[in-house]
Amino acid sequence: MRLERAASIDDLRLMARRRIPRFAFDLVDGGAENERNMRRNSQAFQEVELTPRYMVDVSAIDTRARLFGKTYDLPFGMAPIGMLNAFWPNADLTLARLCAKENVPYVASSAASTTLEELAEAADGNGWFQLYVSSDDTVTEGLIARAEAAGYDTMVVTADVPAAGKRDRDIRNQLAVPFRITPEVLLHLALNPRWSLETLRHGKPNVANYADLLQSATSYADVQKTLITPGFTWDALERLRDRWKGKLLVKGILHPQDAVSCADMGCDGIVVSNHGGRQVAFGPPTIEALPAIADAVTGKIGIAIDSGVRRGADVLRAKALGADFVFAGRAFAYGVGAGGTPGGQRAMDILKLELVRALGQLGAASFEGVGSSALAR
Repeated sequence: MRLERAASIDDLRLMARRRIPRFAFDLVDGGAENERNMRRNSQAFQEVELTPRYMVDVSAIDTRARLFGKTYDLPFGMAPIGMLNAFWPNADLTLARLCAKENVPYVASSAASTTLEELAEAADGNGWFQLYVSSDDTVTEGLIARAEAAGYDTMVVTADVPAAGKRDRDIRNQLAVPFRITPEVLLHLALNPRWSLETLRHGKPNVANYADLLQSATSYADVQKTLITPGFTWDALERLRDRWKGKLLVKGILHPQDAVSCADMGCDGIVVSNHGGRQVAFGPPTIEALPAIADAVTGKIGIAIDSGVRRGADVLRAKALGADFVFAGRAFAYGVGAGGTPGGQRAMDILKLELVRALGQLGAASFEGVGSSALAR
């Protein structure tokens, strides 16, 4: 299928699956355990009904959204994904540059395959820094200091990793970082020559920002142990709030009281997220958790949401239920996997087109004008 014939993000996913070795595709596409939560994320979005309104002038639709004092051209951005260059070579920089071009936020993962400094330059002022809090305070401080020096003014602290997620696909694939060459891997490389040649050209992907700490890592589980700490508490978050002088969001919020605690601590925002269904197979889809959280903290703190966004209308579903902004991760990854830089642009264009058409059908001339009245009653 040619990129211009891809009508949806799901089409791009199918295209990417044909071009990427299974072990690399599953690294991004997979979820925790039986992947129930991952599936429910996108299904639950589709179950939120909006009511079309007509005979309203929607000849000029405004998709801009204002967040933390900055106006973005679209109300959605790129969520952080670690090791994304394993999915498609150079994906990190490709998507950072795309976000700069489209004037939307790019959240650079501290577990990215590209350094924070390179991603900040590529995002050109639209980069946010995502932090996995390490059990080693010197590692955490080193990353924060690098982010400050690179010019990031917004930090997203991921809170939902007190333990490594059990991802059955990765276990079955015996995923290792760096990749181990086994007969099965050789077969997949031969069946996906474009990925193999591009990876050879760009070099084997690794967790670039932790490279000096991972010399002894033999599996992806070893890498994950470096990126998480079971001892991360509210006291530790308060210390990070005091340490970081820019905007600070907490990612992984699913309970209203946790959202209230973030607001009370002086955090600037939260991301309602279940890690794309990659941490646990139980728990609520994010769109189902959103309304109670919005009721608790609207007007006190910025509210973003991720996990399960596949359609432009999903952005409006989230807005109607109380979100100020939306992030998508896999949707853009599938685009790059399907066709590199043009594929990433195709994913952006699909979501943008669907968003504009959904706004028109809702009789809403602007994203900012969408509220709870858009919900079907």
